[in-house]
Amino acid sequence: MTLAPVIDRDLTEPVSAPKAAAAAIRPRLGFLGVGWIGRNRMEAILNSGAATVAAIADPCPAIIEKAAALAPQAVLADSLDGLLEAELDGVVIATPSALHAEQAVAALERGVAVFCQKPLGRDASETRRVIDAARFADRLLGVDLSYRFIEGVRRVHQLCRGGALGTVYAVDLVFHNAYGPDKPWFYDPRQSGGGCVIDLGIHLVDLALWNLGFPRIERVSSRLFTSGERVSGRSGLVEDYAVARLDTESGATIQLACSWKLHAGREAVISGAFHGIQGGAAFHNVNGSFYEFEAEQFRGTHSTPLAKASAGWGGRAAVDWTRRLAAGERFNPEIQSLTQVADALDRIYTDARMERPHQP
Repeated sequence: MTLAPVIDRDLTEPVSAPKAAAAAIRPRLGFLGVGWIGRNRMEAILNSGAATVAAIADPCPAIIEKAAALAPQAVLADSLDGLLEAELDGVVIATPSALHAEQAVAALERGVAVFCQKPLGRDASETRRVIDAARFADRLLGVDLSYRFIEGVRRVHQLCRGGALGTVYAVDLVFHNAYGPDKPWFYDPRQSGGGCVIDLGIHLVDLALWNLGFPRIERVSSRLFTSGERVSGRSGLVEDYAVARLDTESGATIQLACSWKLHAGREAVISGAFHGIQGGAAFHNVNGSFYEFEAEQFRGTHSTPLAKASAGWGGRAAVDWTRRLAAGERFNPEIQSLTQVADALDRIYTDARMERPHQP
C-alpha cells in the first residue's frame, strides 16, 4: 500500500480558509484517560482551536482535576459510557493498552470517531477488529504515531517517497529509552501486549514501512532480552531489549533495536537512517532529548542539513486528526496500513519464541 506524500505544512498553524469554513462547527470531543499523555493531547487540541472539550473521564480524581482545570466547561464522567452520553463527535483514548481495542470499538459502534494512543491493539487481531469497526461505522480513526510529525522525519519521508534517494535498500532504526515505563501494567504482557517492542519498536516499524511505501514483509528474525537474559516472545516476562531484522519484498532490509533502561550514557537514543542507491537520509535526536530532532541528507561523503532541532510536535498527530474530523472526514482506508505494522510486531514476538538448535 503506497501512502500519499506528507502535506508540507506546519501543523501548528491554522487551517486554510476552505478548511476553516468546513470546520465552522467545531467537533465535540471526549477524553478517556487524562494522565500525562492524555492531558498533553487535550492541551494541544485546545490550543489549536479545532475542537471543544465536551467531556473528560479518568478513574483517578487527582488526575481528572488537573485536566478539568484546562476545560472547566467539560462534563466529568467516570467511564466511557458516561463520556458517550455527552453526544460526542469524537473520543481521544489514552488508557492502558489492554483497554484500547475494546474502548475504541465501543465508541465506533456508537458512531463516534476515535483517536487512540498507540498501540491500537495488543496484537494484529485486535488491531484489525478496531479498523473493521471504523470501516463499518464509516468514522475517522487515528492512532498517535506522533513521530511521523517531527519535521526532520517528514523531510526524510519526502526524500524516500519522492525518489530522491533512488531505491532504498537498507534501513537502520534505534530507540533506546534510559528510563522505561513508570506504570506497573507495562510490565504485565497481558495488559501491555509486550515490552519495549510494542512500546517503542512500534514507532520504528511504522516509520520504516511508511517511508518504504508499506511493502510486504517476507522474513523476520529477532531476539528479545530482559535483564540481559534471552526471553521468548509473549511469555510471562516482557522484554527490555530487542533486535530484529525485517526483509521486505521490495528488496530492502530493515534492522531495528529498541530498549528500556539501557546504559546509553544519555536519556534517549533515537535515530533512523535510510540508504538508497542514489543517496541517503537520516534523522536523530539531539543530546539525548526525547523531543528535539535534526535530519540530514547524504550524498557520498557529503552531508546536507534537512531540518534543525525543533520541538513541540508531540500533539500534532492529535491536532491533525481533530482538524480532519472538523472538516468532515470519515473512514480513511490508509489507516489499514497499521495492520501491517501490527503483523510485523507479532512476527517479531513469534520468531523470538521459536527454539533453534545451538550453532557452535
